[in-house]
Formats: sequence, structure tokens, C-alpha cells
Amino acid sequence: MHAVKFNNSGGELFLELIGKGKGKRIAHCLLTIVSYVLSCLLYAAEDLPLYTYEIIEEYPHDPAAFTQGLTWHDGFLYEGTGRNGQSTLRKVALESGELLQRHNLGRRYFGEGIAIRDGLVYQLTWQSHIGFIYDLETFEQQKTFFVAGEGWGITFDDEHLIISDGSATLRFLDPTTQSEVRRLTVMLNDQPVSYLNELEFIKGEIWANVWYQDVILRIDPQSGMVNSLVDLTGLYPERRNADEVLNGIAWDSEQQRLFVTGKLWPVLYEIALQE
Repeated sequence: MHAVKFNNSGGELFLELIGKGKGKRIAHCLLTIVSYVLSCLLYAAEDLPLYTYEIIEEYPHDPAAFTQGLTWHDGFLYEGTGRNGQSTLRKVALESGELLQRHNLGRRYFGEGIAIRDGLVYQLTWQSHIGFIYDLETFEQQKTFFVAGEGWGITFDDEHLIISDGSATLRFLDPTTQSEVRRLTVMLNDQPVSYLNELEFIKGEIWANVWYQDVILRIDPQSGMVNSLVDLTGLYPERRNADEVLNGIAWDSEQQRLFVTGKLWPVLYEIALQE
């Protein structure tokens, strides 16, 4: 998601970009290797449905937005962005991309995923072990809550908040107390799938971006099994650097519209799935 410590404990790989110069180049090589291995795992799932996409519409998106969370609510997009000193919570008009409302996080916080429930916005931070809860209308902070481990993506399944932390584990939280209710390991080809990032709950499934992959996983929330893949290869080909990864899924349940974007992308896409 952000960067790379190479660790294979527990059968999972974690990355944390460290150092400058040679250290940074080594980290990039490790990231390339891990990305390749993960790609092989994802696309070796021959027995699973694999969907592609049709672009329905393109909308403007702030090219400076390091998108970490995306959701749709009552006719507007809500977005959480990252990077220290640049992290925000935003309300955005779909058609124009106009920024309608903005809350800046403190410089010490690296903003992450967002979810909306009962007039409140929940926003994670990456490594600060803290989440923020805001009033949906005013963006005024109501309270904070403890986040065990790292915070990556978050969504709401009408009963629980579901959080990813970059591993293969999803944690289900009570939305009122923010206490953990249960955990779920996401499995593909009998292997845990790490780097689960931005999340969205769509028609009874958990949809998850996979960091550094142009693929979305569709996950059974009871078993943790990946039941299908969405291949978005080629969706935005004008990427200038490795940071501009696919990240951001929003679902308009009323009009049955699916939106996706990425970090620092100047465009947000409405897509339809193709078998």
C-alpha cells in the first residue's frame, strides 16, 4: 500500500519501502518480485469466474488526490486521501469533480479508508492506530477509536464495520463500540491473499482492491473465499509512476452504478462488468 519490509512470517509477505539510494532500489526490486508472485496466484484461479469491464462514463478526479477510500452516499462521492500533511476527508460532486467539502487531517496522520453509517463517517489512519469518526453533514470530529495494527480499507455491511490491514485478514467491528467481533482470512487457491486494500460491500459481497494489482477480489463474507475476480488491466494506461495504483471502489445501490479510480488518477470511471 505504501511501502516495504520483507517478511514471510505466518506465510504472508509484507513490504515497507525503506531507505534511499541503493536501499530504495532494493526495495523496488523486492516489490516487483512480490507483485509478480501475487499476480501469478491471482490469475491462476482458472476455476473462478473472471470478469472484465466496459467503461460506461468517465468523470474528472483530482490528480493530486492520493485515494485511500471511496464511497457513494445520497448522490455524492466521499473520498479519503493519504500522505502525511496531505490527508483529507472530502465530499465531491460526481459530474464535475468539484470539491464540495473538505476536512484536513493533522500532519502526523496518513489518512486511509472511509465508510459511512447512520450519519457518521469513519476514517482510518495507516500506522497511528487511530480512527476518526465525523459528523457526515459538518465533517466535525465526534470521537476517535483505537485501530489494532495498520489501517488500510474499511466498509460497512449493514451490521459491522469491516477493516483491512494489508494482510489476508479482515476484522469485523461493532460500529457502536468499535470492538472486534470476529476475523476472517481471505483465501484464493487454498492460499491466503495479502495486500487487501480499499474495501466496498456490494450485494452481499466484500469487494477488495489488491495493492499494486489491477484486480478486484469478490469475497464471501462468511467463508472468506474469493468467489470471482474483476480484471481491470488497461483501465488507466497513462500512469507515470508506481504510486498511481488502482485504489477506490464505490457502489451506487440506487442506480446500480459501479465507480473505480486510483491514487493520483485524473479520472474516475463508471464501469459495467463483462463476463
